[in-house]
Amino acid sequence: MNNLKTLIYLLLFPTIILAQENKLSSIDGIVNELLGQITIEKGEKMDTTAIRNLFHPSAILTVANSSNAETVSIDEFLILLKDPYYEEGYLEREIYKVVDEYNGIAQVFQSFYGKDSEGLEEKGINSYQLTYYQKRWWIVSLLWTIESENLKIPSRYLRN
Repeated sequence: MNNLKTLIYLLLFPTIILAQENKLSSIDGIVNELLGQITIEKGEKMDTTAIRNLFHPSAILTVANSSNAETVSIDEFLILLKDPYYEEGYLEREIYKVVDEYNGIAQVFQSFYGKDSEGLEEKGINSYQLTYYQKRWWIVSLLWTIESENLKIPSRYLRN
């Protein structure tokens, strides 16, 4: 039985890698792939190898609000994603995005809806900075913030 599993894995692994590489050749593809990777059903584990492959090795990730900003490396971020909290399920989906691109660099402002396993729902903004080389896009930095009662997301980022 283990030999059969190994054979299936060896046959499918190049297909999985090729499928992800195709997603990385467009800005929409890489941004959607990240949301797909961090959205998981209860009991699933995040594929941190696939998530790492979306980011430049020196990428930074920052969560910010009007009083604080906390930045972590991609390695630190992946450790956080292994927290049992996420194994209970997490959903994040895009509401709308604005993309600016020039000569191999891009800025993406993406509004999102998130819901955790405890039913907490929130909206926020992801700000991606990306670079294109080696025939694909890389996330160089990701900065996000959560909408508050006092500061709603501007309507220009909520279009459908």
